[in-house]
Amino acid sequence: MKKGWQPQSQLGDGREHYRPAKHIHWLCRWSMIKRDKAMFTMKQSLVGLVRATLLLVVLVSVAGAKEKVILDTDMVVLYDDGVAMMMLANHPDIELLGVTIVPGNTWLAEGTAYALRQLEVLNRMDIPVAMGTRYPLRAARYETIQTERKMFGYRSGFIGCFARIEPASYLEVYRKEYRSEPTIKPVKKHAVNFLIDAVKANPGQVTVIPIGPCTNLAIAIRLAPEIVPLIKRIVYMGGAFDVPGNTTPAAEFNWWFDPEAAKMSVRAPFADQLIVGLDVCEKYRFNKKIFERITAVDTPIAKMFKKKYGPEFEKDPNYTRLVWDTIAAAVVIDPALIVDEETRWIDVNSDYDLDYGRSLSYRRKGPAGTQKAHILMSIDEQRFWNLMVELLTK
Repeated sequence: MKKGWQPQSQLGDGREHYRPAKHIHWLCRWSMIKRDKAMFTMKQSLVGLVRATLLLVVLVSVAGAKEKVILDTDMVVLYDDGVAMMMLANHPDIELLGVTIVPGNTWLAEGTAYALRQLEVLNRMDIPVAMGTRYPLRAARYETIQTERKMFGYRSGFIGCFARIEPASYLEVYRKEYRSEPTIKPVKKHAVNFLIDAVKANPGQVTVIPIGPCTNLAIAIRLAPEIVPLIKRIVYMGGAFDVPGNTTPAAEFNWWFDPEAAKMSVRAPFADQLIVGLDVCEKYRFNKKIFERITAVDTPIAKMFKKKYGPEFEKDPNYTRLVWDTIAAAVVIDPALIVDEETRWIDVNSDYDLDYGRSLSYRRKGPAGTQKAHILMSIDEQRFWNLMVELLTK
């Protein structure tokens, strides 16, 4: 008999069939268990390694991804829309998908010409410019504006492009202002369609920054409501909640220009809305010190600043100006600028009365249809100016 084995049964030919002794049997089972356990541990390690590698790839991809942005603007030269565009265009982590033009401070033709010219100065002719709507949503607003002024009274008297005759075309404006032909043209696609298509092509990735009236945005979400949940966030420059308006005692200019559009926009159920209104914008002013930092280098932007603001500082060294729209661009570039914000339900008065265009907010749940939004209240001022100077002196 084999050592450690014991007979199990007799076979038909008289031979014995052996099986391992009990202690040998359990030793074999224990060896198999240890082997299986080691293989399981090795598999788990490989799975963990694969997961860690995939996570690293995702993190690197996210870290390298640029913030996709559409700037919707009633463009002016330099402060404030022009500087906002320059900051976005010059930042390495921002992909400016396009600049869509809306009337407000300027007519559509004027804003288009100014946008094209400033992109030429930046040597960013790759950024598309799309022309949008010509007028606000309310019919005959332009034709009746003088009567409206008498009816409601204005705090500042500033009514933007309504104070001037509308130019025939952007080419007319460009030739008159710059004595030359533009080297780039606006895209043929309407700004509203441009916005819709860009959002659909990049679902959940696009931040829209309306720093003028909300007309283009309102029409876009009316024509294609399916884009509302696809927009990453909206960062408005508009509104005045705990401070007076700057066009009428009730209303801030951008939302006063097209209250119906502003109301439609802030009531849309966007994933995230941040409002950069007069509550924060009237706390910070461009001054001679910042001017000197920007013009200390010899760049095309510095030359523009010297031409536009140099005479102002020569007349009055204490000259200052507000920089509204640049704050909206800055907090998209660097969210760490935000020091204080409040969350409220938001609405806009669209009744044609003394409160036409007034920004409304509710700390508790607002009227049916209103949405939550963050209202910016303060920023890190020194960090803001440093960011601006850095991006304008590249």
